[in-house]
Amino acid sequence: LLQRIEGADLQAARQAAADAPGDVDAQMLAADLDIAGGHVDDAFARLLDLFAATFGDERTPIKDRLVELFGLIGASDPRVMQARTRLTNLLF
Repeated sequence: LLQRIEGADLQAARQAAADAPGDVDAQMLAADLDIAGGHVDDAFARLLDLFAATFGDERTPIKDRLVELFGLIGASDPRVMQARTRLTNLLF
């Protein structure tokens, strides 16, 4: 996470994500910055909404990033449990 956000400009990343809601890379960087800033719910919602709006192979990196962030925050965290449930529902 720290390597991914190193040198990232928060405002530019947020603007890029706002300008391109379907841009997987822009959304994942914004989510990483949200996590680093303590905005866990925002990060999960951003990635889950993106996951819901994508199809096929585009979903894989989003799912992988979510799983990574779940591990970073901790499986017992209620925010993780809620996000994991939503991801499961979106998968099936």
